[in-house]
Amino acid sequence: MSSSPGQMLSRLWPPVGLLLVVLGVWQASVWWFEWPPFLMPAPSDVATAVITDGDRLLAASLRTGVAALAGFTASLVAGVLIAVVFSQSRLVRQSCYPYAIFLQTVPIIAVAPLIIIWFGTGFPSVVLVTVIISLFPIIASTTAGLVNIDEDLIELFGLYRADRWQVLWKLRLPHAVPYLVTGARTSSGMAVIGAIVGEFFVGHTTTHYGLGYLVLSTSQHLKTAHLFAAVIASALLGIALFGAVTWIGTRLLSRWGSATD
Repeated sequence: MSSSPGQMLSRLWPPVGLLLVVLGVWQASVWWFEWPPFLMPAPSDVATAVITDGDRLLAASLRTGVAALAGFTASLVAGVLIAVVFSQSRLVRQSCYPYAIFLQTVPIIAVAPLIIIWFGTGFPSVVLVTVIISLFPIIASTTAGLVNIDEDLIELFGLYRADRWQVLWKLRLPHAVPYLVTGARTSSGMAVIGAIVGEFFVGHTTTHYGLGYLVLSTSQHLKTAHLFAAVIASALLGIALFGAVTWIGTRLLSRWGSATD
C-alpha cells in the first residue's frame, strides 16, 4: 500500500527537523567560539566546498560507487555459490566455514601489501578489497537460510523421493531468500566501506581516484571543509546503495510472499 503525502511528510519532518537544528547549533558554535576552519569548519564552509569542488566530488563518487557495486555484485554471486556448497555437505561446511570467518576478522591493512604485490594498484584491487570486506554477511546469512530447515519438511520431501537437486531448488533456496536479503542489506553498506578503504591503500593514481583518496588527501592537507564534503558524499553513496538493495529486497520479498500464499 502506497503512503499518502501526509504520511510521508510525518515521517520526514523529524529527521529533517533534527538535521536543521544540528546545522544551526553547529554554525552558531563555530561563530561563537571562533574555531579555525582547519579545526572545525562551519556548515556554510562545507557547502562552499561542495559547490566549488562539485565536479571532482561527483567523479570520485561515481568511481567509488562503481567499485562498491562491482564488489557487492561479486560478493553476492560468490557468497550464494559458497553457501550452496556449504549446505550440501556438513564436512565441507565444518572444514571451510572458519576460513570464511577469517574474511570478516582479518584487518584489511594487513593484507593490503599482499594485494599490491599480487595484483598491483588500481580499480581491480579496490574491487578485491571490497569483496573481502563484504563477502562474509552473504555467506553467513544464506548458509543459515539453506541449512536451518524444518526436519519435517525434509522428511516430507524424502517421502516423495525428491533428489538432492529438487530439495535444494524447491525447499532450501526458497527458504533462504529472506536470509539472503538480510545479508545483502548488510553487505551493501560494507561494500561502500570496502571500496573507500581499498582506495586508501591500493586504489588511486594521480588521474583516477575515488572518495577514499579525497578523504585521505584532504585530511593530510588540513582542508577540513573539503574533508567534510568527501565524508558527506561517502555517506550519501552508502545510503543510496543500501536504499537500492533494500528497495529491491522488499519488492522481492513481497512478490515471493504473494507467490507462496
